[in-house]
Amino acid sequence: MAIMRLQNLLKSRAAPALLAGILYVTWRSLAQHFGLDDAAGGIAADAIGAGSGGLVLVWAFGHCDGLDGPVVTVARKALEAGKIELVLPWVRAEDEGKIRKSFDQARAVRRLGAEARELADTYFFETLVRIHRAGEGAPFVGLQPAGRDLGPAIPAADEALDSGSIEQVEQLLTDAIRKGVHKHLVAALGRRKFDPDDVGAGRAYVEAYVAYVHYVERLWRDAQGAGQAHGQHHVGLAH
Repeated sequence: MAIMRLQNLLKSRAAPALLAGILYVTWRSLAQHFGLDDAAGGIAADAIGAGSGGLVLVWAFGHCDGLDGPVVTVARKALEAGKIELVLPWVRAEDEGKIRKSFDQARAVRRLGAEARELADTYFFETLVRIHRAGEGAPFVGLQPAGRDLGPAIPAADEALDSGSIEQVEQLLTDAIRKGVHKHLVAALGRRKFDPDDVGAGRAYVEAYVAYVHYVERLWRDAQGAGQAHGQHHVGLAH
């Protein structure tokens, strides 16, 4: 009976997604075996500030695509409890139908055994995270391993929510912004006095000036709540 149910499911519209899940699980196993996890880990980060003390913004990922991130964490609870309502706040209203369908498919496959359960869970996690990120205009390149280094900002932000205290986040941001502004300002000041006949020196100053002003403007926009989700870079800034 279980085999027939699995065969019927594989003939349904869910087959492509389930096949993708199988390929993903296989790839992850091979990657772990050959030590390729770090190479597949992610995209570059943009640092505010200088040195290791700078505030790291993981612009490509945030942490919602991690296996220990908030989306997958609540998805595990939803699958165990059979309560899709737990994950619906993480997607837009117009995407709710896709998530409900994916959830029902995953719940059905989970009953077929341990291996099917792992496959179904991975399929649902990937679907949920992909749709969640798409709703915020962010890319999705696969679920990321638990325990990866997210820099200081995200853990501090989560800890502030848990403790209800702003001090750690406030200090982290203040120190990082101070270092970043100082670095850009010093660079611009150092090139400001140049020979008007030296076009190369003039361009070097303009480059430093633009970087400085855009940096300050970006910080101001973010502080005013004009920042964009998951690090979508703001382009075309005027100065």
